[in-house]
Amino acid sequence: MQSTDWNDEWGLRREICRMGKRLYDLFLIAGNDGNISVRLGDDQMLITPTGVSKGFLEPEHIVKITFSGQTVSSHNGYRASSEYRMHTVIYRHRSDVMAVVHAHPPTATGFAVAGVGLDTPFLPEVVVRTGPTPLVPYTIPGGDELPNSLIPYLQGCDALLLGNHGVVAYSNSMWGALWNLETVELNAKILLTARLLGHVNYLSPEQIKALEDRYR
Repeated sequence: MQSTDWNDEWGLRREICRMGKRLYDLFLIAGNDGNISVRLGDDQMLITPTGVSKGFLEPEHIVKITFSGQTVSSHNGYRASSEYRMHTVIYRHRSDVMAVVHAHPPTATGFAVAGVGLDTPFLPEVVVRTGPTPLVPYTIPGGDELPNSLIPYLQGCDALLLGNHGVVAYSNSMWGALWNLETVELNAKILLTARLLGHVNYLSPEQIKALEDRYR
């Protein structure tokens, strides 16, 4: 996969469409669920529109807005996702983040509905790839409540479970954000299987430190 040209806006739009189709094809979203954004500078982003399936996006569907939600450019009246505030708060509190993906992966969202976080390491990938994925308690989406609830969790985590809602993942690259979300879902499936088998061997503090020393 070629490196991202952050100055090629139309190329970024095409990549967002590719990411949306992958989310849809992997059944990490259904219908019009989910949203994807890419940072443009210090105060703008490209973000998926409301009311359009991410599996059938076209580059002209993508909306450019400011972090405050003001539309900069939109084709044919498409409106930015109402959850743009969640993306904004991540960009403002994590200057390293260049892309954000929100979806409803079934197994990980099941943990979020059950009120169970994925923040105790049980796989090397949990330590070296995504880090802990804690549970953010439920708040109503679409306004300021959910974004504000994320702030205490953003440092040190690259993905979060949203109580009774889904998963949000972010990274310094577009596909890194998507891969973080996919990894959270796979981790959730593995943990669920271990629980059904009756026992989970969590990694010890010594094992965690050894992984951190080797890979970080």
